[in-house]
Amino acid sequence: MPSRSDLPAIAVGTTATLAAVGLARLAYTPLLPAVIHQGWFHSSQAVYLGAANLLGYLLGALLAVRLSERFDTRKLLGISFASIVLSFVLCALPAAFSWFFVWRFISGLAGGLLMVLGPSVALTAIPPERRGLVASFVFTGIGMGAILSASLIPMLLRLNLSAAWLVLGLLSLGAGLLADWGLRRLTLNKALTSTQPDVALPVPALSLAALLVVLAYGLDAIGFIPHTVFWVDFLDRENALGTDAASMQWLLFGIGAIIGPLLAGYLGKRLGWHRSLALGFFIKAAAIAIPLLSITLFWRSASSLIVGIMVTGMVTLTSGRVMELVGPAAYKRVWGIGAVSFSSAQALSGYGMSALYGVLGTYLPLFAIGSLVMLSACLLLMLTPRTQTTPAATINLCKNGH
Repeated sequence: MPSRSDLPAIAVGTTATLAAVGLARLAYTPLLPAVIHQGWFHSSQAVYLGAANLLGYLLGALLAVRLSERFDTRKLLGISFASIVLSFVLCALPAAFSWFFVWRFISGLAGGLLMVLGPSVALTAIPPERRGLVASFVFTGIGMGAILSASLIPMLLRLNLSAAWLVLGLLSLGAGLLADWGLRRLTLNKALTSTQPDVALPVPALSLAALLVVLAYGLDAIGFIPHTVFWVDFLDRENALGTDAASMQWLLFGIGAIIGPLLAGYLGKRLGWHRSLALGFFIKAAAIAIPLLSITLFWRSASSLIVGIMVTGMVTLTSGRVMELVGPAAYKRVWGIGAVSFSSAQALSGYGMSALYGVLGTYLPLFAIGSLVMLSACLLLMLTPRTQTTPAATINLCKNGH
């Protein structure tokens, strides 16, 4: 269990992942069929609003490290949390598609910043021997957001759709306040948070192992789009299971997403980060493919739970593998590169799959695509050298980059 001194770092990291992905992105998944049912937008427009968030996330990930080298971290995180709050509050009433698109884009941009900076701030403030444990808690924020949205949104929709948007804004505000509490108590490594010009230099060169991990992480972003964007609508409207049954599956997804980082941390220590990461891709590929075979209660529940576990588990495993390969000094920059790889693939696949749905009128082929991409990532990781970067290599990596 984490010590009392770890709590500020856990608060910062967990609330960042909660707001960035758990609320700003994943909470829209159970809202998607409601937005269509209540006539705010037709199906193709509503799907593209989900993709708008992914596009914003890409820009946020691209800007995160550079902005953190020029501006105060606390202010950047505060602005990001505030942007997510506003994105929910200002979408609480029906409006033009362009208005919603802009605010979904802004929420994604803020989410990209939070997802790079929050875990980096949290993990670099923790002694090396406790980083794996703290990382396991940091990424549970993603699952917390899915559980909160799955639990609250069906109840709130019985009042009206506006209430759901407003409550999500309130939850984001609470997350931001808790993150600020943690930030004020963290003692950050001066070398990693300094705004002096010596850190605003080219990113470190990637080793072959780190490069392959970054590429696989990008493929992960393609494979999980069907479940994280379309799963609830696929069950609710395409398979006529109804809102309650679809929301129950989203709840299982959220429960899995809470378990994922904790299980990943355990596996990383027992099997090693390299082997656990490759195994994770294989399991996730199989779980994404389940809807192609059956959507009976047992099988759709298994798919929801396992994909939920692996969505957050893969983030933890990738983060652990990156830390193992490059060390803490280069972690923020390489994690930022990974986030750019992830968000680039995510944005492209989000728009590509949205367009494909518009043409085909069914989500089912998207699950086949997702599963095949995950298998490709698994094969890619099998080519990854298992050796980790030595301390000397890590120092050279940082010197070359700086």
